[in-house]
Amino acid sequence: MHSENVDTIIIGGGLSGIYTAFLLAAQKMPFVLLEARSRLGGRILSPEHQGFFADLGPSWYWPMINPHITALIKTLGLEGYPQFETGLCRFQAKDGHTETIEGYPMEPPGWRLKGGMISLVQGLGTRIPREAIRLNHPVCEIERQDRGIRVTVGRLDQAPLCRLTASRIILALPPRLAARSILFTPDLSYDLTQAMLRSSTWMAGHAKFFALYDKADWRKIGLSGQGFSLCGPMGEIHDGSGEASRPYGLTGFLGTPALRRKDKETMIQAILAQLPLLYGPEAGHPVKVYYQDWAREEFTATEYDQRSAHNHPEFDPPAGKTSIWDDTFHFAGTETADHLRGYLEGALASAERAASAVI
Repeated sequence: MHSENVDTIIIGGGLSGIYTAFLLAAQKMPFVLLEARSRLGGRILSPEHQGFFADLGPSWYWPMINPHITALIKTLGLEGYPQFETGLCRFQAKDGHTETIEGYPMEPPGWRLKGGMISLVQGLGTRIPREAIRLNHPVCEIERQDRGIRVTVGRLDQAPLCRLTASRIILALPPRLAARSILFTPDLSYDLTQAMLRSSTWMAGHAKFFALYDKADWRKIGLSGQGFSLCGPMGEIHDGSGEASRPYGLTGFLGTPALRRKDKETMIQAILAQLPLLYGPEAGHPVKVYYQDWAREEFTATEYDQRSAHNHPEFDPPAGKTSIWDDTFHFAGTETADHLRGYLEGALASAERAASAVI
């Protein structure tokens, strides 16, 4: 079995982990980033269709209140555009009755990113040594030793794939997921474990849908694309189009709870039957559809996430400490941020805190 010694291990290749890696790389500090999936990005997922990237995870940022994300977009040479909100909103009551109402513009205004949110991940990835990134490396055990911390890669019920020993680690996973999936030696304190398990994972109970069209027929009849439904399956809908040209899009969150959501194809057919009731017959015939149920993602959700969180997560470790084991173990990840937890902004802020503690 392969073993190696490294200076710093970052566990988790979502936005927080990869931004931490970017900050360490800028200081020429050696590190290894371990990501369980076969891709970077975590809850940022943006499949591509004809040059358009459909965000199935986070979709917006708010320039007026998001200084970290706005600065990063500038650093990476990316561009954003305002969320389309011109026109009226559609509402569907519990009995299926639909009506047109005034819309609810975002306050402050929300923006989308050209190239999708995945362009943040791609931009950061090009600024990190390729050999430092290890995909398909799920961490199953973290053990504090007399000299350093040993991290085991693999699954607890199988032979380990490899082991790495580091002077320090940065845990950039949702706290609940880490508490549920990683064996810690020695045991973390009861209060810390409970704090981790109580901290809900943002998006973990949600599912998102994205439909792409060659025409935005809803705009022609004075609709903004915004919609709300009390009978579902879609509960909240927005215009997900690019800034100027095709494809146009309708996207949003399912209102059906995770435990009641059926298989992917059944849910897609139910959504395609609902959209024409809100936006007209052509809404039922998109050129491409995407569906992502985060509650079924083993590297995002646990069995405790079957109910969608509607309040942003709270993580309150004992004494408010985000570093343990004599400052060799540091928490990152948006759920651990001091401000705007659950948002991209919180992911970057927590990464800066963890990277500063290491540097």
